[in-house]
Formats: sequence, C-alpha cells, structure tokens
Amino acid sequence: MKRFLFYSLLSILITGCSASDDGRYNNPNLVDVNFQYRINIESAEFNQLQFPGNQVAIYYEGVGIGGVVVYNVNNDLYLAYELSDPNHIPNPNCPGMTMNGIEATCSCEGNVYNIVTGEQVEGDGEYAMKAYRVETNGRLITISN
Repeated sequence: MKRFLFYSLLSILITGCSASDDGRYNNPNLVDVNFQYRINIESAEFNQLQFPGNQVAIYYEGVGIGGVVVYNVNNDLYLAYELSDPNHIPNPNCPGMTMNGIEATCSCEGNVYNIVTGEQVEGDGEYAMKAYRVETNGRLITISN
C-alpha cells in the first residue's frame, strides 16, 4: 500500500510539472491554427534561405496567424516561428511583427524577440514566440503546425 501511494504521488508530481503544462506552450493569446506551407529555397522569393544566418518573413493568408519567419541556422537546420506577438491577442490594428536581422519586433507593444531562440529580449510579457514544425527535403522546406 505504501509503495502504491509513493508511486501515485510521484506520478502526480511528474505529470504536474511537465513542459506541456508550464504556460509557455499553452499560450492563451495565440490559437492553434492548422496549416502546411511548402517553399522552394531556389525560387527568387526564398533564395536567401540558401545561406546560413538569413531569414524570410512570410505574410500570406493561411500561413500561421500573423505570418511566419523561417531562419536558416546552418543549411541542415531551419527554424520557423509565428510572427504574431505571443504576449497579446492578435487584432487587425496590430499586424504581424516585422523583421530586423534576427529580431522580430511588435510595432504595437514594442516587444522584441530573438528568432534563433524564440525568447523575448525587450518588452513586457511571459511568453516566447510560437515555434512551428520544419521539415526539409532537398531544396524544399515544409512549415506546419
């Protein structure tokens, strides 16, 4: 009986502290949208993604909530983040964040985020940028949620 209680308590503690429950992943400001978008990095629009350290912002309807930024880490690893500020509810008066190098800035709140880590570097808020899945297949990159 003692062993059962010990393992039950241990199970509650472990699941109660899991990463999926720590708020950063359950952001009430950004809804989960289902999308899939494929880009060819050899096309003129996305060719700067052929070089490490470059990024491209995509503001097409249906790609993320307020747009998505894709960053080339090292030609093998690409990152993608939502361009809606994670620290306020998106609205039509505050479009997606704008890019300046590896920083995304919200023109409404002044919050600034690093697109390599997704972490906030200036401003007020408790949430990091929302990350999306990235799959590469040769010169094709697929971003999805």
